[in-house]
Amino acid sequence: HVRLVESGGGLVQPGGSLRLSCAASGFALDYYYIGWFRQAPGKEREGVSCISSSDGSTYYSDSVKGRFTISRDNAKNTVYLQMNSLKPEDTAVYYCAVDLFGAITGSSWYRSDEYDSWGQGTQVTVSS
Repeated sequence: HVRLVESGGGLVQPGGSLRLSCAASGFALDYYYIGWFRQAPGKEREGVSCISSSDGSTYYSDSVKGRFTISRDNAKNTVYLQMNSLKPEDTAVYYCAVDLFGAITGSSWYRSDEYDSWGQGTQVTVSS
């Protein structure tokens, strides 16, 4: 049974940092593309970052490039999203997701419809 569980969200001041975790069960995540998405109230779900299955290539949206870092710990079957220099516009529910059927090419990582299983999300609020 495939399951993803996010954790690590919370309230942080602008300029602060958080590290989100996405713990996987039912599959070995190093064989699959894993993406992070976020959705703010009244907005569409947005692709934030992705790590590939093969060589661990990483992808970022322009809005987070240079501030966020995605990484993977195969021993813990967990993907992380380190978020630094947080801004109020980063406030959203953050989700991780997995492409179980190999639909993603490098250029399509940001498309939510390419992912098959999602976690329940974790709230990140950036506010003073």
